[in-house]
Amino acid sequence: MLPCKPPEESLFALTADEASSFDEARAVLIPFGLEKSVSYEEGTAQAPRAILEASSELEPFDEEYWCEAWRRYGFVTLHEPPIADSLPAALNQLDGIVEAVLAAGKFPLTLGGEHTLTAGAIRPFARRYPRLGVLHFDAHADLRDSFRGERHSHACALRRVLDNPEVTQLVSVGIRNISADEIPFFDSESRSERLHIFFTKDRARWSLEDILRPLEGLPVYLTFDVDGFDSSLMPATGTPEPGGLLWDETIAIIRAAGERLNLVGADIVELAPRPGLHACDFLAAKLAYKILSAAFLARASRSV
Repeated sequence: MLPCKPPEESLFALTADEASSFDEARAVLIPFGLEKSVSYEEGTAQAPRAILEASSELEPFDEEYWCEAWRRYGFVTLHEPPIADSLPAALNQLDGIVEAVLAAGKFPLTLGGEHTLTAGAIRPFARRYPRLGVLHFDAHADLRDSFRGERHSHACALRRVLDNPEVTQLVSVGIRNISADEIPFFDSESRSERLHIFFTKDRARWSLEDILRPLEGLPVYLTFDVDGFDSSLMPATGTPEPGGLLWDETIAIIRAAGERLNLVGADIVELAPRPGLHACDFLAAKLAYKILSAAFLARASRSV
């Protein structure tokens, strides 16, 4: 069994009597505060701790599902390991942790940490599924092949994800920052219908149908960079961007993904906690809860 935090240090700070055991839990939270290639504001190493601490103030009763949703699936939180010094070694390390969680039959939710980590977290899914979809929330396309000489930079996260041929569909939502260097790759992948970007400049024309259609029938990994949110909601991130997603529209997409898609794993990345901005930590903690509940309960609740 993987080494787990005591319940009072996990999501919601549950008591020992309330908490699930590893065998009972269907979800496993993986704290992984990777911070190796940040290029503006720092702080992602502290994000997992901040998310878990803020979660103690969450209300476990969820009005969407009209229950304490976590009781329907259960979860545990792993101890955060000492992270390897080099980016390739850190990605291999996370690959091994996620692999162990999947081998145990659990849903992994990685709490980062910079977006680079998704390139490691996705590998065990690519090994399991010959065709895999990725639902990506972000302000940035993250399609550079290299950034400042580093191919494993956070700015290259989704390019490294697409290095896996098993990832046959990538849907990116909330994008409002793409570099000229990324455009040739974007154009090529878009023409092949492997990559679909929903720019926020076009949000008035978005529909849930259009966003989810490319991912239907596939196992889907969800990666959520918190700078996908508007900077008025999420200033505690390395590159806060204006013009982003708001809470209600974001949760509507995630719930619809849970209803219509087969969500198999997820991560939340790029929170950079700031003193006095506890609302950002709380938002990330609530997002984690919403993702888990969508993965396990949304489809069932739709049929009720």
